[in-house]
Amino acid sequence: MATSATHLEEAILEICRANPDGLQDEDLEKELVGVPVSDRVVAINGLLTKRRMELFQLGDKLVYKEVKEENVIKLKGCTQEDLLVYQLIKNASTTGIWTKDLRNKSNLSQVQMSKVLKILEMRKLIKAVKSVASKNRKVYMLYELEPSKELTGGAWYTEQEFDAEFIQVLRDHCLKFVMHKGRVTLEELCDFVSCTGMSKVELRPDDVLQVVNTLVFDGQVDAIEEPSLDHDEDVFYVPATLEIPSRGSLTSVPCGVCPVFRECKEGGLISPTTCAYYNAWLSPAADLAGEAADKLE
Repeated sequence: MATSATHLEEAILEICRANPDGLQDEDLEKELVGVPVSDRVVAINGLLTKRRMELFQLGDKLVYKEVKEENVIKLKGCTQEDLLVYQLIKNASTTGIWTKDLRNKSNLSQVQMSKVLKILEMRKLIKAVKSVASKNRKVYMLYELEPSKELTGGAWYTEQEFDAEFIQVLRDHCLKFVMHKGRVTLEELCDFVSCTGMSKVELRPDDVLQVVNTLVFDGQVDAIEEPSLDHDEDVFYVPATLEIPSRGSLTSVPCGVCPVFRECKEGGLISPTTCAYYNAWLSPAADLAGEAADKLE
């Protein structure tokens, strides 16, 4: 009887291996033709108890998957509470999960949760990661996973701090490269950044594009789109034809940042006529007008 149950368990595992994305109970029923439902249930429960198979929800369906041998060894000795928390953290993938959410989903007390997390961390099954969104809070994810960009901030953050100096270095080098070459593609910029070794982390094309776009928005570089043979458009980056001025007369007008602007009126306590800031702003224009009048005379 035991041998028969063991053979059935192995047969179920073989079916799971052939369906690595998981399979439902009806799939097992089709594969195990002639096997009584009661025997199948006993075999499945035996595999779940031995942690050689796991049951999880995919949408509105329950799915069975084989637990890899290395994971069986890794989770050996874990309690039901440990496995429950481990599974919740595993489901959170690279975005991680807050302790509060773990407690809500597991119904474990704060003391129990702290104990379980400590055990899982000591066994290097999970790790705590700080989020750039909330520096004082930690999320948990599987030990072998790399945190998502939403957590770490991507290439532009160093130890949860926005690295403005690093971005400026990249901007300066990319601008010099465009000015030197005269006309470059995003691919060429990516190769240049990679070869210089400026970044300790690998920068993806999207990351380099973000840097180049800041140069475009600042008016230092122009993005030129040209039709290609495959009917798409190729984008080339060239030195800007017209440079955007850093400031102008309207950008420095004091009225735009005046905290009592709404109370300012002619003849009032606060007035354009008596405003020292307004007169100081107008004085350069008045000097130019006087110089022009002197020339006309």
